[in-house]
Amino acid sequence: MKDMGVDAYRFSISWTRILPDGTLRGGVNKEGITYYNNLINELLSKGLQPFVTLFHWDSPQALEDTYSGFLNPNIINDYKDYAEVCFTEFGDRVKHWITINEPWSFSVASYAMGVFAPGRCSPWELGKCSTGDSGREPYTVGHHQLLAHAAAAKLYKQKYQAVQKGKVGITLVSNWFMDPLTRGVYPRSMRTLVGSRLPQFTKEQSKMVKGSFDFIGINYYTANYADNLPPSNGLNISYNTDVFEMASP
Repeated sequence: MKDMGVDAYRFSISWTRILPDGTLRGGVNKEGITYYNNLINELLSKGLQPFVTLFHWDSPQALEDTYSGFLNPNIINDYKDYAEVCFTEFGDRVKHWITINEPWSFSVASYAMGVFAPGRCSPWELGKCSTGDSGREPYTVGHHQLLAHAAAAKLYKQKYQAVQKGKVGITLVSNWFMDPLTRGVYPRSMRTLVGSRLPQFTKEQSKMVKGSFDFIGINYYTANYADNLPPSNGLNISYNTDVFEMASP
């Protein structure tokens, strides 16, 4: 990368390489800390700035087994604890933190389509899952990712940013996540259509999520095209049918 003239490198830290059971209670893996310290130091020695992603869809198996991972609000505090270990151990050198990579992709591919781990969806979906609810779980997981992001960002800004002089953000493929991050609420069309299946922020949560970033990363792969599709008529309700309804005039 140095020979190519690259000046930055984005990589992801594996949650369980830092906290083997996903929690502080299970202890910190010092070998994992050493591994990432060596990587960060080597990058800096070659003039490359590390851009670190804290969660790239590898939810700890222990947390899946204990309380179903991002389906449960307990994940918010456990994620914040994990993030704090990283801020403490690496923040003297890492100046760009990405809390979560593409929360939409994790929510939809893992809980609406069932094609990514943990492979949950309604049985008629692409993944033919044995368990899950494609009409509710993607929204729950997206909601908890936003709250986890906001909790970690708040922690960094309040406790670490002044000393470490870094920035914290999130990487999106856009979709519904910019509205909560910039306005503190989901889009009106989404709230109207999804109704009780869409979690709502408390006033305190809305305040915490709104503006909870120093930067937004955008992963851009290809163009998307709109087309007219018939409504689902309430059959097999899923995130995947909701998006058609939201796009209808």
